[in-house]
Amino acid sequence: MTLPRRQFLHLAIGATALSIICIFDQGAWSQTTRTIKIVDPGAPGGSTDFLVRLLGQQIARTQGTTMVVENRPGAGSVIATEAVSRAAPDGNTLLLTQPSFLTNPLLRKQNYHPLTSFEPICNLVSLPLVVVVNSASPYRTLADLLDAARAKPGDLTMAGIPGSALQIVFEMLKRAANVDMTFVPYSGSAPQITALLGEHVTAVVVPYAVLADHLKSGRLRALATSARMRIETLPEVPTLSESGYKEFEVDLWTGLVAPAKTSRETISQLAGWFTAAMQVPEVKAKLVVQG
Repeated sequence: MTLPRRQFLHLAIGATALSIICIFDQGAWSQTTRTIKIVDPGAPGGSTDFLVRLLGQQIARTQGTTMVVENRPGAGSVIATEAVSRAAPDGNTLLLTQPSFLTNPLLRKQNYHPLTSFEPICNLVSLPLVVVVNSASPYRTLADLLDAARAKPGDLTMAGIPGSALQIVFEMLKRAANVDMTFVPYSGSAPQITALLGEHVTAVVVPYAVLADHLKSGRLRALATSARMRIETLPEVPTLSESGYKEFEVDLWTGLVAPAKTSRETISQLAGWFTAAMQVPEVKAKLVVQG
């Protein structure tokens, strides 16, 4: 599933566009009693679910606006993305996005275009990914896992979300390590973790946020992270680069968009609300704990 150089260039351009944080006008779109629906392509209990609910609660407290989260997993985020692309451009329906928002149209024809069907609001966070196994497994290092995969081509499995950054990391790791593992599709990070806890799959690659409690309890074991540097809360876990795969660095960025033709004033105020919420010390502290 390696993307050609030209498509990676388009992906980078798209990510740059999404990362724009607008300068906002506090005087615009001041109807703070309205209800805003944020559509999350991830399953309930996942890292994006935690993030958007945390920010929604903070904005509700400060702005008096009701934030409703609607989880619409499926088809690698396409179901949620298409639904929001058809929503009215009034600022009442927003979409939480991740890299699949940009990669899906490169993999198959969609009924939307990430750069013309939506208005970028802001980039929220970047989440490091972690390669994890069940603590009952015999694999204590990434090398153990990959050596076993080489010994038994296709026998070991790794769960992921089809078309997502998680699957892309899986395919990149397979290619870099020259191993054959079987990809098992799931609708979100939380179902992946459930499958791993039940030993239905060998390993997963998921954001640290959905793993923290299970790692602390000892039920899961982290083998490597995709970040540039080691995660502060997992100082003993090496990066993929340290594990022998030089310059292997992937972060799962999360952004927010609205349907195309949403007014500049509305976009600006939404950007202001979410940017301010991210700076609240209590919110920042919770995000740091979640990686």
